[in-house]
Amino acid sequence: MNATSENTGFSADEKAAMKQRAAELRSTKGLKGAAKQARELEACVDAIDALAGIDREVATTFHRIVGEEAPDLRPKTFYGFPAYADTDDKVVMFVQPKSKFDTRYPTVNFDEKANLDDGDMWPTSFAVVAVTDVVETRLRALVKQAVS
Repeated sequence: MNATSENTGFSADEKAAMKQRAAELRSTKGLKGAAKQARELEACVDAIDALAGIDREVATTFHRIVGEEAPDLRPKTFYGFPAYADTDDKVVMFVQPKSKFDTRYPTVNFDEKANLDDGDMWPTSFAVVAVTDVVETRLRALVKQAVS
């Protein structure tokens, strides 16, 4: 695509996500320690509560799994997504709801801090179309591996 194309630049959804990220950063500016963590947890829970359908089911299940399997990760939001960060405040994993960018399914994503390395290539994003026992078991294993 050339630079003069009408389709260059960010979509309205992408611009909204960037604005949301800036608001997230402003909401914790000047806060430290427990106060910052409390604000970030509240934002994460609010983001999950605002979801509906499969988005909410995936985010709620993932939130519970992370709390059980990776209690050292801190809930927060990341571009409006429910996310979980390490002690250096680096996002390790997050849920991208399908409603955010009008996609076919929500995804559970693992950033480079996640220990999912497996040879020369490995998946870091997983589509979830239904929360089943098998899906929950796989997500639990991924979270455990990510923080091992």
